[in-house]
Amino acid sequence: MTTQATLGDNTFTLERFPLDQKNRSLQAWDSADEYLIDYVNEHYPDCRSLLILNDSFGALSCYFSKQQLTVCSVNDSYISHQAAAYNLAENKITTTAFSQLDSLSALPEQVDLVLVKVPRTLAFLQYQLSELSEVLAPGTPVIGAAKTKDVHNSTIKAFENFIGETKTSLAVKKSRLIISQAAGGYKGADFPVSWPLEGTDFTISNHANVFSRDSLDIGARFFFNYLPQTNKAKNIIDLGCGNGVVGLMTLARCPNAHISFVDESYMAVESARLNIELNMEDKFEQCTFIENDCLTDFERESADIVLCNPPFHQAQAVTDHIAWQMFKQAKDTLKEGGELRIIGNRHLDYHDKLNRMFGNCTLLGSNKKFVVLSATKNSGTL
Repeated sequence: MTTQATLGDNTFTLERFPLDQKNRSLQAWDSADEYLIDYVNEHYPDCRSLLILNDSFGALSCYFSKQQLTVCSVNDSYISHQAAAYNLAENKITTTAFSQLDSLSALPEQVDLVLVKVPRTLAFLQYQLSELSEVLAPGTPVIGAAKTKDVHNSTIKAFENFIGETKTSLAVKKSRLIISQAAGGYKGADFPVSWPLEGTDFTISNHANVFSRDSLDIGARFFFNYLPQTNKAKNIIDLGCGNGVVGLMTLARCPNAHISFVDESYMAVESARLNIELNMEDKFEQCTFIENDCLTDFERESADIVLCNPPFHQAQAVTDHIAWQMFKQAKDTLKEGGELRIIGNRHLDYHDKLNRMFGNCTLLGSNKKFVVLSATKNSGTL
């Protein structure tokens, strides 16, 4: 599959990130990107400063930076930040007027135009639009874009409630634009949200873009039955930590351990930090909070246990390459005799993956939906 993208009147080499040779058929841009670019070129030819939200792999950042616009890209994804930097460098595009912010940073106040790739999560969209309403001058255009199937009544209502009068475009190549204009005046959204963790005295707080934002997800609930309880493990990693509830419960059972909370979502890592601070403040110094692409650049043979609930999608695409990366890097990071313990949907066949990679895999528990598996790093495995 070629990585050559023709956007507007320019051709770019664009890659998804991290680079994955087995999934080269997954594009780093889509028809919604193309629609946005064509619309901006037609309706806002004099635009000089641009705020872009949720540019998954940097396609929009590359195009508009090459047009010599001042571009600020805001994303909740560490991987998306890496992708944009990689693709800008690969296309030899100057970045003197390009900047990136995470999803919890204050937004710039002076921009000509805002482009929003509509995220999967409605709560996250509401949060972002609320933040825009606080800083945008009245009359600032805000243009959303998504696949037509992902533009719902609730999506349009969110733009109307937080930004102002809104209309939608005709569909082009199965994508649609949401065209709005800032009315002025801050309209708040209630984030983060908090709820009691069943069976404990803990209160869990979640930022807007964290999985299972309003309650304990059923996978984590089942995983609780199989979390480690030992004084021997010194370094434990909660990989793909989300709100950190698995690491929090592990720390309660392994009070002498150091827990590293790792996720590619800035909001997830901040939620984990907040939950340790609120519920186990006396253990806060035993915790590290890291935004990262899985365990990239972690010290080899440094962890005793890695706990993980691997995702099986990236952006809108279903893929297993993230799980493969997590398992491989977990093995590299584990000490000899260290353990990778995971929970996954039964149909994903992680048992076979772990057997191939570690040379062993033990079923710790299962129900109709999930399996909990353990693999140990032994000398001699590839």
